[in-house]
Amino acid sequence: MQSIEPLARPSQLSETVSQTIEAWIREGQMPAGTRLPTEKMLASDFGVSRAVVREAISRLKADGLVTTRQGAGAFVSDRPSGSSFRLDAPEVDAAQALADIFELRYIVECAAAAMAARRRSDVDLAVMRAALSRMDEALVDWADATEADDAFHTAVAAATGNRAVGRFIRFMGGQFFESRVPTWARTGHAKGWARDSQEEHHRLFAAIAARDAQEARAAARAHLVRAASRLGVDASHWDEVPVGLDTLVPTGGDE
Repeated sequence: MQSIEPLARPSQLSETVSQTIEAWIREGQMPAGTRLPTEKMLASDFGVSRAVVREAISRLKADGLVTTRQGAGAFVSDRPSGSSFRLDAPEVDAAQALADIFELRYIVECAAAAMAARRRSDVDLAVMRAALSRMDEALVDWADATEADDAFHTAVAAATGNRAVGRFIRFMGGQFFESRVPTWARTGHAKGWARDSQEEHHRLFAAIAARDAQEARAAARAHLVRAASRLGVDASHWDEVPVGLDTLVPTGGDE
């Protein structure tokens, strides 16, 4: 691998880190199965924070270039994808890109929450509850619970029982992950964003646990609208988006 010069510009650091690692992979400097350096090592080499490195790794995961193994780290995928779908286009500014991501989350996650309320299992609830507990603990210490936040929403998607929905949310995890980072940053804690977001998570969980599809959809909508608003995204027009999708959600009986 080539030596790394510390990055000078504070903007788009995670993008720069991910592009550099992607180049190493594409050029064969990091063959399939290679274990990536630790977050701490990469942060030191690039001269950035570990949060930036986590975002970069999430981008690479979303693009199918790396996989992660719990307790073992990140590895170059056996079959790195030759092409990938990215939400952030170079011609779109950062504010518009964030608005687009939140609107996509709104469309997908509101319907997924309603489906999850109808179809969830006790195991699904246990996974959600574990993620909620990690976020509750993070509130006490003002810690970063972005990964737990991501795990909670991934568990909601999995509880739909629709494998395509679950795969989509996992695939887009790197993009959605970044929209959650500000909530759990120190500034997010100080402004009460993390606390408010967690209250919204608990409302959503309670609705899914009660198998109340309408309340779950409403809770998901409220969470996304407020999360977007906290970051300065105008969500006033979202009522125009058909998020009900009632025909996809059975209206009677448990599944």
